[in-house]
Amino acid sequence: MGNMKDVLAKQGQAAREAARFLAVASTKLKNQALMAMADSLEARQQEIITANREDMEAGKRSGLSDALLDRLALNETRIKNMADGLREIAALPDPVGEVLSMTKRPNGLDVGRIRTPIGVIGIIYESRPNVTADAAGLCLKSGNAILLRGGEEALNSNRCIAAVIAKAAQECGIHQGAIQLVDSEAREAALLMMKMHDYLDVLIPRGGKGLKKAVQENASVPVIMTGMGNCHVYVDEYADLAKALPIVHNAKVQRPSVCNAAETLLVHRTVADKFLPPMLSDLAEAGVEIRGCEKTREIVKEVLAANEADWDQEYLDLVIAVKVVDSLQEAIDHINRHGTGHSEAIVSENYTNVRRFMANVDAAAVYANASTRFTDGNEFGFGAEMGISTQKLHARGPMGLKELTTVKYLIYGDGQIRE
Repeated sequence: MGNMKDVLAKQGQAAREAARFLAVASTKLKNQALMAMADSLEARQQEIITANREDMEAGKRSGLSDALLDRLALNETRIKNMADGLREIAALPDPVGEVLSMTKRPNGLDVGRIRTPIGVIGIIYESRPNVTADAAGLCLKSGNAILLRGGEEALNSNRCIAAVIAKAAQECGIHQGAIQLVDSEAREAALLMMKMHDYLDVLIPRGGKGLKKAVQENASVPVIMTGMGNCHVYVDEYADLAKALPIVHNAKVQRPSVCNAAETLLVHRTVADKFLPPMLSDLAEAGVEIRGCEKTREIVKEVLAANEADWDQEYLDLVIAVKVVDSLQEAIDHINRHGTGHSEAIVSENYTNVRRFMANVDAAAVYANASTRFTDGNEFGFGAEMGISTQKLHARGPMGLKELTTVKYLIYGDGQIRE
């Protein structure tokens, strides 16, 4: 552990030096590096796929669930998406130096406020190796150095991706400490990162309850909590049921292993008899295990009984909990009690009910008549994301370039002194 502490200190120092370099790096240089990183990912995709295959085989041997294996898997399409994500980041406006305000005080001082990089960002994440490229690209464009610590299940994939993109960036003239992987399977490495307040300006964890709990109990570094997604779709009494069915199907089935997939379906009692039989049949045909309340099971006999724990469960798998509610207010109360503040949706043609739902549900993203699956940096036009923040300070929702900046005040004077 002592040796790991020394290694991390060296990486932290290198990241600090890189952050000072990146803070004043030109937009042109950063974009050149991002394009080179994207090209290198595609040029060396077979190396990445080979490394990922090792992780996949190890994951199967260790009994990883199908959902986790899906999050871990890389192929040519996913690598192309990673590369395209970097190119999209390059095409976005550079947030660094943006003037947010400029005011003249009565004493003649001009007080300006601009965007500036946060500095050194640490990210601890699980399963998804595409995060390595997304996070590095966003941090580079926003002028931040990054320390990446992925899960042990993706170690070979992350090693390869990090090496590829770091080398490409360095060859463009980016400081070598800008993109660094914490190359260790040891849990101690993550715990030490949580206490690197001398080097890290913020820590972003992306993972499940275990990681969240460890961060809450151990971190002395400022933290932006992301990822936990117990998301709901509420089908209102005024819903267009033909619209509701594909929305619910997409929210649950399209990619069940991710945090913006729906985990609970709430249905108003006046439409439950008509909506639940075709909806649950559709989900069952897609391989979804359905756990329902008493009223749900009265309507569709084959449904398994839900218990109280199901309302709080982030399944990340082909499982859904279903509850019939008596009112819009009951749906809102259920979501605010059991949700994680991620993404929630109402399906309704009633404008008043939609407005009430969107105003009263406490979540980072609230949808009307659309799938929760859209909560994603790329879908929101950010190119990629560092994670989806489920807290309220300093960022909320998908964290793109602007969320990776802070502010600096620039004050211009002409000899003023304070009386």
